[in-house]
Amino acid sequence: MRESHRLSVHLALGGGAVADILLWKNWFGSAALLIGSTALWFLFERAGYNLLSFISNVLFLLVVILFFWAKSALLLNRPLPPVPNLDISEESVVKASDEMRVWVNRALSIAHDIAIGGNLGLFIQVFLVLWVISYIGSFFSFLTLVYIGVLLSLSVPVLYDKYQMQIDEKLIIAHKIIQTQYQKIDEQILRKIPLPSNNVKKTQ
Repeated sequence: MRESHRLSVHLALGGGAVADILLWKNWFGSAALLIGSTALWFLFERAGYNLLSFISNVLFLLVVILFFWAKSALLLNRPLPPVPNLDISEESVVKASDEMRVWVNRALSIAHDIAIGGNLGLFIQVFLVLWVISYIGSFFSFLTLVYIGVLLSLSVPVLYDKYQMQIDEKLIIAHKIIQTQYQKIDEQILRKIPLPSNNVKKTQ
């Protein structure tokens, strides 16, 4: 009976190629992402290689290979290098801009609720999230954080898909505890803080 209430992690992740990689259904793609990200992290963080120099050298090598490949193909009557049509479609640009617009509007809405609406609870939530990010960022570089994010993306969805029931039970208990503590703080501290109302601002 409880199995019928299981959430499809694959569908929650979009149900496409990205979900297959994150859930290790596409072993080649998942392994390539893990090995590639590990190699890049080691190259830049441990070996001390410069990102700009790396990109320049890779592009330089690619251009040289394609140039001599094309010249030799013309001289030896060989097929030209299989370079795809490097063109970004208008549909993909519109889709990306729509997604970005949703996130920007959400961030502006949160900023409006904090600055104009005086939402103290939302202000504390944003403050705590930003403080935690800043605190964690003081221990790791940006590239290391990205690499940790890749490792978590390749491990957490698989573990949740396998142990979903047990994890949900623990999360429900933790959510109830956090909600209870937040209600106590809200009743004892937050509601006692005087906030200027919108009517006072309008009359001024």
